[in-house]
Amino acid sequence: MNTLKLIGREKELFVEDISSHEKELLEIIHLSSFLVLGGAGSIGSAVVKEIFKRQPKKLHVVDISENNLTELVRDIRSSFGYIDGEFKSYALDIGSIEYDAFIKADGKYDYVLNLSALKHVRSEKDPFTLMRMVDVNIFNTDKTLAQSIKNKTKKYFCVSTDKAANPVNMMGASKRIMEMFVHRKSLSIEVSMARFANVAFSDGSLLHGFNQRIEKQQPIVAPNDVKRYFVTPKESGELCLMSCIFGENRDIFFPKLTPELNLISFADIALKYLQAKGYEPYLCENEDEARRLAKTLPKEGKWPCLFTRSDTTGEKDFEEFFTDSERLDMQKYTKLGLIKNEALFKEAKLNEFEINMKIFQENLEWSKEDMVKEFFKLLPNFDYEDKKKYLDEKM
Repeated sequence: MNTLKLIGREKELFVEDISSHEKELLEIIHLSSFLVLGGAGSIGSAVVKEIFKRQPKKLHVVDISENNLTELVRDIRSSFGYIDGEFKSYALDIGSIEYDAFIKADGKYDYVLNLSALKHVRSEKDPFTLMRMVDVNIFNTDKTLAQSIKNKTKKYFCVSTDKAANPVNMMGASKRIMEMFVHRKSLSIEVSMARFANVAFSDGSLLHGFNQRIEKQQPIVAPNDVKRYFVTPKESGELCLMSCIFGENRDIFFPKLTPELNLISFADIALKYLQAKGYEPYLCENEDEARRLAKTLPKEGKWPCLFTRSDTTGEKDFEEFFTDSERLDMQKYTKLGLIKNEALFKEAKLNEFEINMKIFQENLEWSKEDMVKEFFKLLPNFDYEDKKKYLDEKM
């Protein structure tokens, strides 16, 4: 199935930027050692492949998912084979003492790339998962930054999100706060980041769910009023790699909005997806009808679909990669834009946020309202509305 056609494009975004820098990429990567955190997820594995195929001196991959790591290694061996350099994978939780022991034993890397994240808006529905989001997105980033500084790492890269620009949900806000923590550490280590659009068919995404629904003979469900920009997994890996290798301190890379990068609705992708699978979409009125028809329609070459309006917490009406107050460089690359950042952070506010979150954790007691208040202290213009309805309450 052609992912590009499904998301309304004919060609890959970053071909020119990658090809014009390929020689330099090869030279730098071949002489360097890399640690990729969260390296078995959709974006992480795309980054790992981009590094691996350019023959690094050392490439270590850490991920909490043993199964995803296993598949990543199988995929790499089946696609690229082997390299002369050292390639190893480790099924570790970045927040654990085992990970800290691993870094103490072998923490010497030229580049550390952190792709680990809790990325779902649905993960902010309860205070416990929300606290884990803070740990993974903010505090684990800060910890691994400190370890990289101690080990004299040349460059630290981490992935942010387009939802960090004028955030309307806690996930986006957590990444915006992460950027502040990264700015603080940028006084001691070179850092760069990336914000980008939805990664088509990434693990856990709605589009990835289409594959599951077909396999399980269940209805295809999608919002018909939400339009998003999409990049392919390969493009996400290329974007992260370019930021990691070529980004100056505190640069944030993002895909330029060009005619090739089109807004497209999830419902439109669902229709194209079903047609590519050889099915005629059949529009249903409600969930009960869709579930019932899923048992019979596929035998007739049709597939039940339910397209509804989005009414859950945290959905943004539009996507943006930068704010009006951020300074941009749109000239350096063909399809990549840059946000040029000063080290903007308020030390006292970051310390207060960290202390208060740690108090909640030590007492084993906090509410979502408690956490939202702490977020607002760092982000006074945070445009957050809890509608008390979440994606888990929908099919």
